[in-house]
Amino acid sequence: SAAAQEMLKDKIDHVLKTLTYREREIIKLRYGLGDGYTYTLEEVGRIFRVTRERVRQIEAKAVRKLQHPVRSHQLKGFLERLSAGAPN
Repeated sequence: SAAAQEMLKDKIDHVLKTLTYREREIIKLRYGLGDGYTYTLEEVGRIFRVTRERVRQIEAKAVRKLQHPVRSHQLKGFLERLSAGAPN
């Protein structure tokens, strides 16, 4: 339902706010949380003017933060999707 989707979006936004600006933006781009398009490491690297490897490191750190128990109980399903593997 639209209400359930809106609630999930609010929860995701709330949890993403616990990340740094760069971590949050990279997660949004990599998982298509903004425009629905999932950006590659290469594309995100160009946007932030860093290497693909640096993007991968920042993304990994952000995912680890999101998996922390305090945050993760709020977002069970979303985190399971994240853990299932990032887009390439």
